[in-house]
Formats: sequence, C-alpha cells, structure tokens
Amino acid sequence: MKNNYYDAIVVGSGISGGWAAKELTEKGLKVLMLERGQNIEHIKDYTTAVKAPWEFPHRNASVTSAAKDYPMLYKSGGVNESNLGFWANERENPYTQIKPYSWKRGYQIGGRSLTWGRQTYRWSDFDFEANLKEGIAVDWPVRYKDIAPWYDHVERYIGVSGSLEQMPQLPDGQYLPPMEMNCVEKDVAARLKQYYKDARRMIIGRTANITQAMPGRTNCQYRNRCALGCPFGGYFSTQSSTLPAALKTGNLTIRPWSIVTQVLYDKDSKTATGVEVLDSETNKTYTYTAKIVFLNASTFNSAWILMNSATDIWQAGLGSSSGELAHNIMDHHVGGGAYGTVEGYDDKYYFGRRANGIYIPRYRNLFGDKRDYLRGFGYQGQAGREAWDRNIAELSIGADLKDALQEPGDWNISIQSFGEVLPYHENKLVMNRDLKDKWGLSTLSIDAELKDNELRMDIDSENDAVEMLEAAGIKDVKGYIRRKVMGATHEMGSARMGHDPKTSVLNKWNQVWDAQNVFVTDGSFMASASCVNPSLTYMAFTARAVDHAVNELKKGNL
Repeated sequence: MKNNYYDAIVVGSGISGGWAAKELTEKGLKVLMLERGQNIEHIKDYTTAVKAPWEFPHRNASVTSAAKDYPMLYKSGGVNESNLGFWANERENPYTQIKPYSWKRGYQIGGRSLTWGRQTYRWSDFDFEANLKEGIAVDWPVRYKDIAPWYDHVERYIGVSGSLEQMPQLPDGQYLPPMEMNCVEKDVAARLKQYYKDARRMIIGRTANITQAMPGRTNCQYRNRCALGCPFGGYFSTQSSTLPAALKTGNLTIRPWSIVTQVLYDKDSKTATGVEVLDSETNKTYTYTAKIVFLNASTFNSAWILMNSATDIWQAGLGSSSGELAHNIMDHHVGGGAYGTVEGYDDKYYFGRRANGIYIPRYRNLFGDKRDYLRGFGYQGQAGREAWDRNIAELSIGADLKDALQEPGDWNISIQSFGEVLPYHENKLVMNRDLKDKWGLSTLSIDAELKDNELRMDIDSENDAVEMLEAAGIKDVKGYIRRKVMGATHEMGSARMGHDPKTSVLNKWNQVWDAQNVFVTDGSFMASASCVNPSLTYMAFTARAVDHAVNELKKGNL
C-alpha cells in the first residue's frame, strides 16, 4: 500500500490473528498481517510431517542439543527432532521465571495454530457468570447468548467433530460426526454413566479435526501427527483454513520477520495511528499506519506491546490507566489424574492413531455440589494397548522378548484433570529492562503461581480420578498429581475485558478503553479461565470484534 497505509493491521498470525485477517478482508478492508517469525507455507514447509522416526538422526528423540536453544521447553519435554522448527528459540527470545512457568511460543506464520491440542469446547453461563456470583475479579461484560452465534460461525467454518450431549455446563455446537471411542472407552463410559446416574459423563473429545472433507481440506487421516503441520488439512490451522480465505480476497498483505515494538498513539485524537515494526532480519525500523489495529500476538506478547506503547502518557503503557494491564494472568493447571489396567479385552484392538481422546466435563461446584474450593476441572485421557516399546521385566533380551513384543500388551486407561486458575491480581508480567533479547529489546518476567484454591482442587481431582476408574472396574489404579506450578500452554489474562475502564483494560467489544481503535482478541482479554480449552472462545470473540469494528468504521466512529 502507498505510504505503508492500510485499513487495518493485524499483529500476529496464529489462531486469533488468522481469524481477524479472514474476517477483516472478507468485509472489504485492506489488511496488513505482521508476524515476528518466519513464513510457513501450507504443505510445502511441513518438512517433517511425513517422515518416519528412523529418518531422523536420533529417531525423533528429545535431543540434548535442544537444551541450548530451548532450555525451558527441553525441561518440560516439549521438543523433539521433528518439531523444533515450530517453537521459538529461547536463547534469542529469553524470559525470566520469577516463579516456575513454562512459556511455549510459536514464532512463525500460523503461530501455535500449527501445534495446538485442537480440543474445542464452548463456555457456558456457569463460566461467564462465575466472577460476579462469587465476587472474584470483575464481571464478564458478556454472557453466553452474546457469544453463541459467533461460536456457531466459527465451528461451521473450522470444522469441529463431536457428539451432542445436552449438558448445560458444556453447550453443544455445530459438529461434524464424532470420532469413535474404542471398545474399552465405550464400556468405561457406560459404567460411569450408570454408577453416577449420569451426573458424570465420559464423552469423545470435541476436536478441530474434521471427519468429513471440507473445501480445500481432506478429512483427518488418523495419523496423530498434528503438531507437525497436516498436509491433508485434516485439522484447523491458520494455513489450512483462515489464511487461504483471506488471501483469496486479494485484500491481505503478509509481512513475516516483523517484530511490532509498539502501537503508535496520538494523544490529541486519543486513537492509535498504526504500529512501529523492527525487521528482525535487517534490524531496520518501519512505521505502518491504519484505521484500526488488532493485537493477536499471543497473550503475553500482546501485553508486552501495550506495555511498550504510549509510555510518555502512561508510564505502564497503553491500556494501563486502570492499573490492570499485565495483571490477572491465568493458565490451566494440569492437576490430579489416575491410570490403571483394563482386563478382559485381550481379543480386541483398534485401527489408526486417533488424533483425539475422551473428555469428562466438569461436575464439581455445579448442580448443588459444593466443595472447599471455587470452580472446577475436567478430565482428558484415553484408553489403549501397550505396544512394542513396553517393558517386560521378565524378558530383557533374546528371541523370547522379540516374540513377545510382536503381540500387543495390556489395555490401559488414563485420565488427567485440567483445572481452572482464578484471576489473581498479583499473578502478573513485569517488564525486564535488564535482560535483552537478540534485537536489544526488553523482555518479560513472569510472576505467577497456583494458590490454595487450585492446590485443594488438585487433591480432589486426584481422588475423583482414582474413584472413577475403580468404579469402572479398572485394576491396579494409581493416582497422581502431575505438577503444582502454573503453565499448561493456555496462558490467559493480562488485558482483561470488563464493564468499567477503572477496573479493566478492554470493553465488551475487545477495544482498549484508552484507544478504542485498538482491539485485543487473543487470550489477553480473558477475565476468567474456565476449565475448558480456550481457543474456540478466542476465535469467536475475534469474529465478533471484527464485526463491531467494521460497523463502527462505517458509522465514522473509528
């Protein structure tokens, strides 16, 4: 565009950024999408997606050489030879853990839409109303009825497979046919439903893996290699879905290797005029102007941009007038779980590598249940048979071992809880001006922890997991608590929405109170966390915010 001017700028190209670009361009706006990392082209750049383990130098292991560039991820077991290219280099992009927190970042076109877990659930009014009813943080300025049409819109487009369950705490959506539970999961689900008189239910996961072909996409091939990019387009990603739609309009310009360092703000008009960009390859600085700016750089990075913006007016950055910017950060805590052995199915097996599992929706602190903590948790898990890599203690070497490993082992089942973390003001981000990144920019320090509410929830979720598996007839059940620190790759908060500019950063349309032509629609806007995976909610709020933004532009209000 002439003079680097666009109708809209979208910062970030992941799950929410891709949706912002699609919706804006389809409504006729000329859009610049800025991504701080590399370009990844659909299919062509999925270089490891069809490789077998033996085609990697170390059989796709979590190699110790990764510890140099990915120290935090390496410790958490999150990297291996096949997926290193989709994770941010932590030596070049450092951060500080004031308290333990594993921050997983994907700096490339598509962001973490290429590596996400794809579990896709709606919130209910139990979630949107909880803060108000319990006097926690601030009330959400929206309710389920406001978002339900946008959930419909997103689900129909991205493709979500799932079953209709008519559970008020987990609203049904617009689903493709569900994937099938295997024989053990079906029987365990039936036993749990009977034992708990349907107060607890095990269902197949609702996943953004398509079970029927969609335009430009082939249905899921049950390879379960989704974190490598899918050549078939079997799961939703920016590359497989929203980016092609945006490019088709002819209204989208993409600029990778572009680190947005600040939103440019005009104090006279009280609006943003555009963004400043540092080219990460040349170290040159550029300015781009636009009528509206959408921040979708990921929860913590969007907060970082705001904290760096308009500091001559607000010392803590654009959107900080309430004192809430960079506070109230949340995640899900991966808490209690259990596993055990299933007997009586030695003549049964299953086909393919299903890219999905089972889900047990929240049941605690609902429908008259009252615990010694607030909110609740759900479980994710699966059943399966041990394979050739299992340990047979009695056979450590030789022909007998080889013969034994040609047959499948025992059936096992495991479930793991994901619990809600409350929005504590003191869980926050701090700008670290002493530790610089590769480009000389200040970095973030993460100061967040689980508190007593979450730790009590962990104990309950372990006990419940053991109880449920034993009730279903599972043998040798063992419970555990996985971790007692924050961090499950669902970071939320830092720029919460609310009713009042004195207590929130954004209004109900995701607009920054202090500059209403700036919209923040990644995980930053969340005022609470629920216990379900949040990505569908980011996408729905993004589509809704774009619709509002374009309508306001037409009215001359932006």
